[in-house]
Amino acid sequence: MLALGRDYTRSAAETRRIERGGPNVEHNGDSLLGWPDYQQGQMAVVFSTLFAAPLRHSEGDWDSQVYADFEQAHRLYRAQLDAYHRLCDQHPDKFRLIANGADLRETLSAWERPLGAEQAGRPVGFVVLMEGAEGIRRIDELPTWVESGVRMIGPAWAGTRFCGGTREPGPLTDDGRELLEAMAGFNLILDLSHMDVLSARQALDLYPGPVAASHANALALLKGSYSNRHLTDEVIAGILERDGVIGVVPYNKFLKPGWTAAEGKQAVSLAHLAAHIDHICQMAGDARHAGLGTDFDGGFGWASTPSEIDTIADLQKLGPLLAERGYSSMDIEAILGGNWLRLLREALP
Repeated sequence: MLALGRDYTRSAAETRRIERGGPNVEHNGDSLLGWPDYQQGQMAVVFSTLFAAPLRHSEGDWDSQVYADFEQAHRLYRAQLDAYHRLCDQHPDKFRLIANGADLRETLSAWERPLGAEQAGRPVGFVVLMEGAEGIRRIDELPTWVESGVRMIGPAWAGTRFCGGTREPGPLTDDGRELLEAMAGFNLILDLSHMDVLSARQALDLYPGPVAASHANALALLKGSYSNRHLTDEVIAGILERDGVIGVVPYNKFLKPGWTAAEGKQAVSLAHLAAHIDHICQMAGDARHAGLGTDFDGGFGWASTPSEIDTIADLQKLGPLLAERGYSSMDIEAILGGNWLRLLREALP
């Protein structure tokens, strides 16, 4: 929205038409999202992400969402949160922020009513997720972020002052422990995505509140990969023991180690994604802990997703694949959204 100027009231197809031949596709791939696609896919609730990268990971001059210091990170994260508020204020028929259980119930009730002639669609609920927490300059600022709508925090992306992260391993720091203590006071969901395995294990031991991995896959299925971006079985087991949820990512590089764009979409299918879901469910002994965490449009686009996916609406195609693996209709309903809703009902004020 802010770096590329995308308008998510449009369909993914319309965004692609507008951006064809332009720099956005080069930088981020063809869009997979838009309000009409949420409607088609029955996406009632999404995690709306606040994210900025440290300057050392800048993608280039076009990448405006990078910070050199904590003050700059704070400004970027606030501007992103303001953008979500503005989007919901300007299009209340399409988007709404979910701050509490009542908001969640109201949003879901709109999706339970049949569409009438006077109703062109249903509002998509935003649960705000802060990915990387360096926008929080001081721990005493956390109440302000919560008041503004943040309900889930991942302390890491790369390594941060709170803990080790992707490609930058390390334990929880004193600042990280202080952040977890403050988060617990608000019952915020702790997102273990991107946390280094050591800091994730420490956080599972320390944090008493709800836990999840919003977008992460199982390292055990990625033979030849040693990236700490993926979840070890030990961390998965820790999330399961805490009744958390893991959102699997339909990103080809996270499904087939060594995948390159030269191989094309056809080299990866939704069956690869179903295997990660099944791995989590087999470890758990039930279907209560696997969900979807697409990371769309988070730095990759249409060309980097499994062959069956044109837009986010195509995630429904997972249902028959899971049924072929023996999952019941209730299991599939849980995986395609019910598990996240359970966690949100337990965690939201």
